[in-house]
Amino acid sequence: MNRRALLVAALMASPHVMNAAPPSGTTTAQGISAERILAHTRVLASDDFEGRGPGTPGEEKAVAYIAGQFRAMGLQPGGADGTWTQDVPIVGVSSDVSLSLSEPGANASRALSFPQEFVAWSPRLEPTVAANDTELVFVGHGVVAPEYQWDDFKGVDVRGKTVLILVNDPQVPDPKDASKLDPRVFKGNAMTYYGRWTYKFEEAGRRGAAAAIIIHETKAAAYPWFVVVNSWGRERFDLEGASDPTVKLAGWLHLDAAKRLLESNGLAYEKALAAASRRDFHPVALKQRVSFTSRQEIRQVKSKNVLAALPGSDPALRDQWLVYTAHWDHLGRNPKLEGDQIFNGAADNAIGTAGLLEIARSFADAPKRPRRSVLFLSVTAEEQGLLGARYYAANPLHALSKTAANINIDGLNQWGRTADLRQIGQGSSTLDEVLAGVAKGHGRKVLPDAHPERGVFYRSDHFEFMKKGVPAIYIHAGDQYIGKPAGYGESKVTEYIDHDYHKPSDEVKPDWDLSGAVEDATVLLETGRRIADTRRLPAWKPGSEFHR
Repeated sequence: MNRRALLVAALMASPHVMNAAPPSGTTTAQGISAERILAHTRVLASDDFEGRGPGTPGEEKAVAYIAGQFRAMGLQPGGADGTWTQDVPIVGVSSDVSLSLSEPGANASRALSFPQEFVAWSPRLEPTVAANDTELVFVGHGVVAPEYQWDDFKGVDVRGKTVLILVNDPQVPDPKDASKLDPRVFKGNAMTYYGRWTYKFEEAGRRGAAAAIIIHETKAAAYPWFVVVNSWGRERFDLEGASDPTVKLAGWLHLDAAKRLLESNGLAYEKALAAASRRDFHPVALKQRVSFTSRQEIRQVKSKNVLAALPGSDPALRDQWLVYTAHWDHLGRNPKLEGDQIFNGAADNAIGTAGLLEIARSFADAPKRPRRSVLFLSVTAEEQGLLGARYYAANPLHALSKTAANINIDGLNQWGRTADLRQIGQGSSTLDEVLAGVAKGHGRKVLPDAHPERGVFYRSDHFEFMKKGVPAIYIHAGDQYIGKPAGYGESKVTEYIDHDYHKPSDEVKPDWDLSGAVEDATVLLETGRRIADTRRLPAWKPGSEFHR
């Protein structure tokens, strides 16, 4: 069989594909097919794949499927020694946490309820982690940012204490317009890395805190409480051998519980939030003491990144690489749930992996190979903190100094064609102009992130490449849906976050229209081709935080 026949045979062999109805948008453009995207998505998001959790039978099936598709396309194995995978050593920790508060003079402590009031885990690889009667300190946003002359700790020693932290960046009002945020401080409305939960736990660990608890607020965090429960309330993973300082306990506190806690100390939440958005904020010692115990089950896992290579045609550029990424993993299954226990992850990120496969097939079937080499990299454990991408960036199979760019696919448009698309992290590199030029050729325009306050820029795999100095492109669906009323796109995103994001209900929907996915994937395909064929390497723009 030829490559195309092998692909079709592999797809049709799956019972999840044979009876699949075609989507309402079946346009094929530049070799990208809505039918194939849907077929791959149905397979990867099927119950047979059990939510594609790292270290589960679902991982084995997902890795085998993706590698099998790459092989059928006629691509070369992208791993070392002729393999299709890269081992990613991770450690899973299941934490059974008890957390209680006590007050001076009280005869008893009050246990917080899981998961109604708190969700917590320990990053320590120990059977039991505990601390008793720790001081509780409210440290505002927990930020130390010299470039903004900002220090929420003010020299207060938090070693061995529990720190209570606000989510997101300090919300500093613009002195010229109090209804807006000051664009000179923490980029105004856009979330910086200081606003991410990862930074807050890292900073608390560097300062020797025993525990770090972040107050959850839906708008500031950009996702509701159930996402916290489903994402962090079960087994958590980290890279094996991670040596960064960590707290004994990390977690989230429900906003209602946080308000009660602060009010018992004479602090209204809104006033505490306002005080924490001033440079003169000083940590507040609260009257409660915190005790916790985390009993841990620990397991070591050799998870897998899946890789395929297309060698370049130009001897002078063949050792330079363009890397496409899409994470194959999701949240697996939770046997403690009643009813549906499988987190299928159709939109996050079975469809993105399907898009990666379609782009790879288009490159493989092109009559002429690109001048630079192309690596198609489907990474593991994105949902656990970008672990697969972080591992590859630290252990690249091709030197990052020879990596021209990364194009990351995390989701694809399921709701129809748009006249625009959104670029996450616009303004960092000359890739902006490449992407805009390709989009313009299709009569489309590229707009910046519609919601930079949500911190999406820091929440997908491109970030790990950019931290290592590799320019990257990451797009979201546009807002201007053709033939739809104004606000349609925003309503669909809100609907997804409220009802399906990190829930078992993230499944292939009967009303999906993948004509927009085809057009977005086509833009990413052609953008990659231009990057791979242009002699000049992409460059960082002056002032980019990644330039150095």
